[in-house]
Order: sequence, then C-alpha cells, then structure tokens
Amino acid sequence: MREPASTMTTTTPGAPGSGPDTATASGGPLAGLRVLETGSLIAGPFCAQLLGDFGAEVIKLEDPGAGDPMREWGHRHPSGHSLSWPVIARNKKSVTCNLRRREGQEILRGLAEHADVLVENFRPGTMERWGCGYADLSRVNPGLIMTRVTGYGQTGPYAGRAGFGAIGEAMGGIRYLTGEPGRPTSRIGVSLGDSLAGTFAALGTVMAVVNRQRTGVGQVVDSAIYEAVLALMEASLPEWELAGFQRERSGSTLPGVAPSNVYPSRDGAEVLIAGNRDTVFRRLAEALGRTDWLDDERFATHTARGAHGAELDGQIAAITATRDSEELLDALHEAGVPAGLAYRSEDMLRDPHFAARQAIVRLTHPALGPFPMQNVVPRLSGTPGRVAALGPELGEHTDEVLSAVLGTAPERLHELRAQGIV
Repeated sequence: MREPASTMTTTTPGAPGSGPDTATASGGPLAGLRVLETGSLIAGPFCAQLLGDFGAEVIKLEDPGAGDPMREWGHRHPSGHSLSWPVIARNKKSVTCNLRRREGQEILRGLAEHADVLVENFRPGTMERWGCGYADLSRVNPGLIMTRVTGYGQTGPYAGRAGFGAIGEAMGGIRYLTGEPGRPTSRIGVSLGDSLAGTFAALGTVMAVVNRQRTGVGQVVDSAIYEAVLALMEASLPEWELAGFQRERSGSTLPGVAPSNVYPSRDGAEVLIAGNRDTVFRRLAEALGRTDWLDDERFATHTARGAHGAELDGQIAAITATRDSEELLDALHEAGVPAGLAYRSEDMLRDPHFAARQAIVRLTHPALGPFPMQNVVPRLSGTPGRVAALGPELGEHTDEVLSAVLGTAPERLHELRAQGIV
C-alpha cells in the first residue's frame, strides 16, 4: 500500500508527490500532493485549480491536437491570446496524452499509480471503458482518490446524460429564482454551476485526503453540478413540502427582506443598501434623517418591513436620489450600514481595499505582459496558497513529467510523439 503523501518525508523520482513543480515549491498546505487532471472546460479543471492554488502538483492531461477547449473559449485579447486559459490552468503542468488510444490509456494508468488524486469530468462510464475506472486504478494504487465531476453524478437514471453547468443550474433550482418577476428565467454572467461543482469537488478531495491519513485508503469523490447548486437553495425544499410555499423570481430583492435593494443616486450610480436587520435599520433611519420610520408600524419590525418592502424602498429611493453616491456611501459607512456599489472589473482594479489585501495578483504573461487575476481564496495565515504560474503552453511539460514520473526514455517519447499519442 502506498504511503499517503501527507506522511512522506522524502521525495524521489517517480514517488507520489515528487517531481519538479513551482506550485509545490510555494509550501502550501497541499505541497507534496500529486493531482492528475483529465477534465476539460471548467467544472473539473476548477477543482484542480483550487488544489493547485494551495500547493498541489497538478499534472493536466490534454489531447495532443487542440488541448482543452478552454484554450479557445471565452473573450480573447486583440492579439488572439486567450484571457481565460491563464486563469483556469494556473499552477498546472500540461502533458499531452491521447486518452482515446490504448497507449495513452497506459500512460494514464502509469501516472495514476504515482498520484494521490485523479480529477476527471467525463461522462460516467468513459473512464471504465478505457480501463481507467476506480476499480482498475485502485488495484495498483489503493490510496488513490478519484474525484469525479459530472452533471448528474455517477449513479441514478440521469447519470449517463450529457450535463453542462447551465442545465445543472436549472435542475438545481437557482435558474427558476433568477430574473425579474413575470419574465423568463435568467442566468448570471459566469459559469456558476460548474464552479460550484468544482468547489465542492475540491472540498471533498481534501476531506478524502484527511481520511486517507487515518486509513491509507482512497475513495471516490462524486460531485454533481445539480447537487452543488441544490446545496445553495437554503430552505426552499421544506418551505414547499411543509408549508406549500414556492419561492419565485423577485428581481433585486428577496421576498420578506427589506430594505435590501438597489437605490438611485443623484450622480446616476446605483447604490446597494442592506438594512433589513432591526439594529441596522435603526442606524439607516438615523443616517437618512428618518427616525420617524422607527415608530411607523409598517417599518418597526423585520416582519413588518418585509410586508411593506415596496413602500419602504420608495421612500428610501426618494432620499438617495437627492445625494451623490460618494456622499451617500460615506454617510452609510460611518453609520455602520452595509452599503456599496455593484463593482465592475475596472472598479475592482482601482479599489484600495482590493489593493491592500492583494485580492488581485499580477503575473507576467510572455506575450501580454502584466496579467491580472483573482488571488487565492481563502487566506491561510500559516500555509497560504499562491498563484505561481499562468496556464502553460500545450504539452509544455510532457517530456519533463513522463521522464521524471514514469522514467520514459527520450527514444520512447519520440516514438509516442510520432504516433500522435503525446
């Protein structure tokens, strides 16, 4: 049985968790953990990105022809360079490997023998058809953790369906609640379902690693997009089954929660104010010069404010519309009322709080120069993660990884490349 990476005291070529890696060198809490990533697009790769952020060595296997489609998807720089790839593939090594060929599957099995975690987001059954299912791989590496990210999970009547994040968001319930009343359901402008499934997959992976420290045995982590979305749905299920209440689309508000909305300012900015809690509402009323609200039975309690939210919003908007946003926000912050603007990227890049906490990090892109992206979350005081490298070129680390981990000779690498395997 392979020794768990967390207890290893030495690293030798070919041993789990060994091999040159800039992310591992950062000393993050997952340093020494070797992760194979065979996924594509966002859900699986985001899981591996999170693990790499905290020091894991992430070896990403890509098709030798085009690589991960994320190299081409998303908005591109005028020069043609992807602006998505450097983020989703940060802290990773790229190894080309044609998994649809027997020789490529042999490479995957060999790498899995020397890995701690394998992340994949193929349709269920694909890895098994390749002889790379968990039963196959765990026979030679009982400590292996296989993290599987799919639309519907590994079991159940829908498991075999193709599943993208948009469908998981709909099935998980969040799409029905997103948008304006009386209008078709909407979506937010990022791949929420994919990222949620990747986040829960990373959490499950770390829990499986902790369990392996005690038992020496790996397991399967099964993260379904629709279930990751469902996990955010608060009390919507008992509300329906036990009280017959169905939440509906409510635009910029939450039913029964007021004031918590977007309000106009004199200079045209939209100011978000969240003053629904009793103590906060008192401070809001004082800051806006409307202490009479505190004695008004329509607004005196949380429940009453929720029932008369539209009336209260109208009165607040009449006041905020007479003040410039900066003046208004200063007064609200001074009073201890949660308030702010809906930030765009340009707002984040110039905000002093973002700068002070280094929430945005810049690395040097070989063609584009300083390249900004979100920093590692969450922050650990003793073993913080870091962004060590932008997404690599296709196959940039193929020779390095296969020779160091599998002992593949240069001559054999040349043969594999000539055959289109790598």
